[in-house]
Amino acid sequence: MLQNKRIAIVGGGPGGLTLARLLQIKGAAVRVYERDLNNEVRVQGGALDLHTESGLAALQKAGLMDAFKANYRPGAEKIRVVDSQLKVYLDEHKKEAVATFGDKHYRPEIDRGPLRDILLASLQPATIVWDSHIVSVEPVRDSWNLVFQNGSTATADIVIGADGANSKIRPFVTDIKPLWTGITMVEGSIKHAERTAPIVHQLLEGGKIFAFGNEQTVIVSSKGDGSFGFSAACKTSECWYKESGIDFKDHQQVLDWFKKEFTTWNSTWWELFANEETVFIPRPQYCMPLDQQWAAKPNITLIGDAAHWMPPFAGEGVNMAMLDALQLSECLTSPIFVNTQAAIANYEKGMFARFAKAGQGTLFNTEWMHSPQALDNMLAMFGRSMLKQMGFIGKMWVSVTLIPFIRKAVGLSPKQYVLTE
Repeated sequence: MLQNKRIAIVGGGPGGLTLARLLQIKGAAVRVYERDLNNEVRVQGGALDLHTESGLAALQKAGLMDAFKANYRPGAEKIRVVDSQLKVYLDEHKKEAVATFGDKHYRPEIDRGPLRDILLASLQPATIVWDSHIVSVEPVRDSWNLVFQNGSTATADIVIGADGANSKIRPFVTDIKPLWTGITMVEGSIKHAERTAPIVHQLLEGGKIFAFGNEQTVIVSSKGDGSFGFSAACKTSECWYKESGIDFKDHQQVLDWFKKEFTTWNSTWWELFANEETVFIPRPQYCMPLDQQWAAKPNITLIGDAAHWMPPFAGEGVNMAMLDALQLSECLTSPIFVNTQAAIANYEKGMFARFAKAGQGTLFNTEWMHSPQALDNMLAMFGRSMLKQMGFIGKMWVSVTLIPFIRKAVGLSPKQYVLTE
């Protein structure tokens, strides 16, 4: 089915690179078009926890588990749950790890940079076309003409959008728009954390911190190079990051915002905003409608955030993207489908169902993590056998305050708002 077909994957994140690797194993002709000038130009984000049934399953199929095990960070998944005054309520560092590879609920951590390096090294030479910031795609008979910001163009028989939340490919697949969740995150990354944020660094101890207070959250994740990434999230208006007047390149302005907005929080948290080298990124949180559907096309589709953008509060983003890559590669190379449209339709049917479930869980987490009872809820969830090793699953009724939002997204009745394993 893919014989003599040129496949263009737009976006060189974990999802796009995983898909390229899996398709090349099956003999497909693939190019990945990535906007970065090269592999070194952009510092990769924080740590990722990969799940057995999705991210790790894709790496296993790609023949990359040995490389993953050589680069992951044991212990980085351990969590401390604290309140806004840094009082520790739960400490996984004091418990001996029991889960391991093959366990359904094991979620080993790896930094984005090493994961990207593993995937890049697995690809055939010249697979990645760097400095290829997509501007648009244009249908030309049965193929596509890709137009890039640098003036170059390329032709492909099949285009796969792996270009994230602001995908340039998505409008050629569907006009469905995301829904606002009411939450904005401000992200940052601390270099030389032991020196620049010593108290938070010590509390982090190479793992993760989840802090709750006043319907606000701070989440901190360590990285293998001695730095850490963090986010401060709270309820805002949809366009707050534009209307606030804050210059997010000015650390003092961001610190002033945090002091004012997180006024009840211990001043130790100010360490996160004190370094003038820290770059801050405001990220308003959206979610695609959980019931989204579209008619499959014969030569274009989407994976990852381009397909199902959602908040990060369940750790599903990269895992869904890598599972999308696995499922799409299987469909496109399966002999049971008569043509690429049938293969894409089968992939998208499964993707819609996976997103409906994962998205519901993500919206649930987004709501309760920014509620007055967030700390109590987190501890209660851990009490249920550590929530099946942090799976964020189980039979749990969704809070009444989330019902109007989910009803708008999927039109379900209240009795259907139960998350099941």
